[in-house]
Amino acid sequence: MPPLPEVSDLTRLIQSMAEQLSGECYTDFTTRTLYATDASAYRELPIAVIVPKTDADLKVLIAFARHYKLSLIPRTAGTSLAGQVVGSGIVVDLSKYFTSILEVNPDERWVRVQPGVIRDELNLFLEPYGLYFGPETSTANRAMIGGMVGNNSCGANSVVYGSTREHLLEVKTVLSDGSEAVFSAQQWAENADAIQGDLERSIYTGLFDMLADSTNEHEIRRNFPKPTVERRNTGYALDLLLGCEPFTPDGPPFDLCKLIAGSEGTLCLLTEIKLNIIPLPPAESGLVAVHCHTIDEALRATLVALRYKPYAVELIDDIILERADSNPEQRKNSFFVQKTSADEYPIILVVDLSRDTRAEVEELATNMEAELRAAGMGYHYPLLFGEDSKKIWILRKAGLGLLGNLPGDEKAVAVIEDTAVAVEDLPAYIRDFNQILQTHHLSAVHYAHAGSGELHLRPIINLKTAEGHRQYRMIAEEIATLVKKYDGSLSGEHGDGRLRGEFIPQMVGAHNYELMRQVKQLWDPMGIFNPGKIVDTPPMDTFLRYEANQQTPEFKTVFRYQDQTVLQHAEQCNGSGDCRKTHLSGGTMCPSYMATRNEKDTTRARANILREMLTHSEKQNRFDHEEIKDVMDLCLSCKGCKSECPSNVDVAKLKAEFLQQYYDTNGIPFRSRLVANFARLAGLASYIPWAWNGVLGRPALRRIANRMVGFHPERSMPLLEKETLRGWFAKRPHGSGRPPAPLHRREGNTAPVLGKPSIPRQESIGMTVYLFCDEFTNYNDVEVGRKAIELLERLGYTVIIPKHGESGRAALSKGMLRYAKKLAERNVRALANSISAETPLVGLE
Repeated sequence: MPPLPEVSDLTRLIQSMAEQLSGECYTDFTTRTLYATDASAYRELPIAVIVPKTDADLKVLIAFARHYKLSLIPRTAGTSLAGQVVGSGIVVDLSKYFTSILEVNPDERWVRVQPGVIRDELNLFLEPYGLYFGPETSTANRAMIGGMVGNNSCGANSVVYGSTREHLLEVKTVLSDGSEAVFSAQQWAENADAIQGDLERSIYTGLFDMLADSTNEHEIRRNFPKPTVERRNTGYALDLLLGCEPFTPDGPPFDLCKLIAGSEGTLCLLTEIKLNIIPLPPAESGLVAVHCHTIDEALRATLVALRYKPYAVELIDDIILERADSNPEQRKNSFFVQKTSADEYPIILVVDLSRDTRAEVEELATNMEAELRAAGMGYHYPLLFGEDSKKIWILRKAGLGLLGNLPGDEKAVAVIEDTAVAVEDLPAYIRDFNQILQTHHLSAVHYAHAGSGELHLRPIINLKTAEGHRQYRMIAEEIATLVKKYDGSLSGEHGDGRLRGEFIPQMVGAHNYELMRQVKQLWDPMGIFNPGKIVDTPPMDTFLRYEANQQTPEFKTVFRYQDQTVLQHAEQCNGSGDCRKTHLSGGTMCPSYMATRNEKDTTRARANILREMLTHSEKQNRFDHEEIKDVMDLCLSCKGCKSECPSNVDVAKLKAEFLQQYYDTNGIPFRSRLVANFARLAGLASYIPWAWNGVLGRPALRRIANRMVGFHPERSMPLLEKETLRGWFAKRPHGSGRPPAPLHRREGNTAPVLGKPSIPRQESIGMTVYLFCDEFTNYNDVEVGRKAIELLERLGYTVIIPKHGESGRAALSKGMLRYAKKLAERNVRALANSISAETPLVGLE
């Protein structure tokens, strides 16, 4: 086997190998940088990113990796928080093309999918059949089935549906020698002769020999997490294999799917996944939001709630509720919260009592509330149905993203956020946990799966400091010891990855850890599949995204960033990938990703590239990088991320700031100046709109004109109306607006009613409003402006169009911030003496 080539030679070899692929290959620095991080605290630059299209592509990659001693890091989306998909090898992104739902059998209740199928979109497909895939991560609108299998994902409803492992029926795989194998529940003795592949046969033989050894059996049963811990993903699931026949009489059939679930891509590559599906959840969704004063009170209330057989019991702490108040989208979803005082938020336990009828839900809620009150648990118990209950779940699922919203360099860090114990041990465990944090003068966020014995616990640490790095390791070590005290699992659903792998020997004993290393060797003798995860991991405090004593540079920016720098605003992105949802999930963020399905076009990628360059650049102007320009290019500045990103990352603002800073060094391109001066051009052309429309309204002439100024030939261009809005308005009777028509109201009803009232009582608003006549409405969308004026007048307002300049929107979109600022200041001066609370300014969007 040849020695590993130099990096430049290796890049050329990868590019040559890629000629055999039907998928895509990226070896450029920008793409590799975007795949150097995930939603964890880790960062490591891969040597390449491959986006395969077919199983044949995967076999080519495996052969190449074997020959050159390289590693393959499989990646989908929305499930990894422990550094599972970060590494120095070749990232294999299955999220773009392995996205087909291959087969569904409603009668036998199973579905077969590729690993890139999104969990929520699978359920949209299954809904007409009255069926459903149960496990639900908080990232379900972008989390993919392959990742859910790799991490054995659970979710809020695991008290009913369990984890992905319980629903995994069969997997089609490519093994580390390039052979294909299908794994499902089977009797080994009956199927041994049917196995063709040498590697597959040695896997079965090796595992059976391992589990048949009485010493191994004793160690596994003695040292793995106790069976009452519902969520346990510590290492490879040898305890569950031992619970199968023939090792446990009357156990389920031997099933390697139990081992593959939670193996984090370290054993094989998945190409097809067969899942158990179940009937749809009950029709009536009813949630009780139990308001508690303390975490301990909420956890004791959990044990009461579980007696009512809920579908979920989820905790939302006061820190998350406070962060929700600063997020435009989540503020609306926290409407049900009743604070104990102006600045004191409750701890909320969300209990899902969904049943077939509302009456059943109400009866359960009444009985549960009475029991909680009698025990002195809780002070407010709103019961919510329908759309209101959906809002609570949206708020709960936004928890991870909201935690990225903390200003400054201190963040809620994922380090011990995935510990799980038996649910009856949870109150005592959390008391011990918080005592440890208090000893070190730290605090933590608490949220998520109280009903399953797992809270996501995130201490607030500044990883840019040496002290933060020390705290990161110290907390991991002490909490691992605490989890072992309760015979719990260090990972409940987020996996071991490179974060918790170091502590597996402590959690299951040195003997069992060596068995896990043997498992890895059986499946992957050459170590090509995602090495350094679960076993043989590097120290958990290496390859971190932020270095000890890392400085946050000061930037002289045009925009203000409240209580932070422009870099810290980009760092609010924690990588949770809310921007990777598709159009089927609703909302706006992120339209360019929805169109291309490329990681480079996500909101996350734009924040990542800014963070990378602004942190590590050696240039005087740290914004002066083509890499940032390339990633920002397809951002539409739609502001969808401003409202929909739980971390409030405003990429439209960041893009505009970047462009202005980039122009300061490189000058403003002609095309950008052209767009920014749209108002002036349209104003001149409005005198001869027929000429403008004659050129840009004819495809052949438009293509020529577009090429001349640097637009795509097929790009449509806005046409001009024959008459401007200002022109139309000036010609109307009374010039500055018709006398207002009376506004009629019915007695006892505050809603405006157009037309004749049923009771002859009339009331007129009589208020004057100033309409900002922006250039797009004035020249292109005149009809919209007319209708707006007519509507305002019908509602009883007097409308005035004041004299003012252009809006500056076009200049902002092209990053000409200083020019836009001058336009804004000019408009402020022009309107200052007219606009007040009694005479407001309104505009059209």
